[in-house]
Amino acid sequence: MRSTERKTLIDRLRKRYARQLVSEGGDPSIANNIFDENALTLGFARRFATYKRPDLLLFDSERLVRLLSDPQRPVQLILAGIAHPQDFPGQALIKKWKDFIRRPEVRSRVVFLNDYDMMLAQHMVHGIDLWLNTPRRPWEACGTSGMKVLVNGGLNLSELDGWWAEAYSPEVGWAIGDGKEHGDDPACDRTEAEAVYAALENEAIPEFYERNEKGLPLKWLGRVRESMARLTSEFSATRAIREYTENHYLPAAASYRERMDGDSSLGVSLLQWQQEIVWHWSTVRFGPLEIKTHDGQHFFQVEVSPGALSKDQLTVELYADPAQGGEPVHEVMTAAESSADSHGVIIYSAKVPAIRPASDYTARVIPRHPNASVPLEAGQILWQR
Repeated sequence: MRSTERKTLIDRLRKRYARQLVSEGGDPSIANNIFDENALTLGFARRFATYKRPDLLLFDSERLVRLLSDPQRPVQLILAGIAHPQDFPGQALIKKWKDFIRRPEVRSRVVFLNDYDMMLAQHMVHGIDLWLNTPRRPWEACGTSGMKVLVNGGLNLSELDGWWAEAYSPEVGWAIGDGKEHGDDPACDRTEAEAVYAALENEAIPEFYERNEKGLPLKWLGRVRESMARLTSEFSATRAIREYTENHYLPAAASYRERMDGDSSLGVSLLQWQQEIVWHWSTVRFGPLEIKTHDGQHFFQVEVSPGALSKDQLTVELYADPAQGGEPVHEVMTAAESSADSHGVIIYSAKVPAIRPASDYTARVIPRHPNASVPLEAGQILWQR
């Protein structure tokens, strides 16, 4: 099945590329001599934008040339994409690839297809052996093209972002990145480009070309089976619809009915609460913060003046950013009774394990209502300075 789909893709590719060459004033017969129907075929197709790093494979262009032109284990690459008319950096990335493709040693191994659309994407996900995705974390919204490859028996080599951060395990494909955010750090790009080359050179290419006596790449097919068996049912429209329905639509409908019951008293009270939060939020103030550390714990104590609001309308918590790819820390602080001479100031306290520096934590105030969705229905926030 995989071989048949790859051959079908390459046949379509040659016809499409011939038409493209004619439109560019070139020789359409060149398309007859590109690509090998039995070679490992990589695919990269999406909107060309800088955060997607479509040029990551070009980080060491000479190394890429060696990969593509290996006579014993050839690799070929199909690229397709578009850039917004006003996205000049994205257009420059397309030109960068087209300049590379002009090199004689790779001309028959790499093509860039213009006019990327859904039909071309469909053909590519049918026949590509290995789908590449190299966005800069955390900007990948999802990565649905990689999911479409699954049901066609293709594999993924992708950044640990979007769907692949959830789906990846070593048995189903290859990953780059450490699951952390590094901004635009060139050193990170260099490291992740090296990871792409290493995954191709040391695992993907050898596994594809290591064949048994029947000509079957057993290690490669083992990954294909694991990928299809584990991931196709989990990364599908069926799961998306089920989770949206169960986690969002049905709870929203139940909440609507609850707010409309009787004379809509709950809905009215929520509206009044929102208005009070908007009107009086500016009166909330932080006082001094004290931190003590002993017995393996950080002890935090902070003064908060709720101003024109009541303490029941507020939640005070400690917040810390995720550590090593984990979840953010939200530790609700406990309020003590106000003293008579405190002018409404309330003392809040909390303790957390001293496994991270105390400076990682910041106190903050957010709105609170037992029937409201915060921050969806009240997005105010006050940070302790």
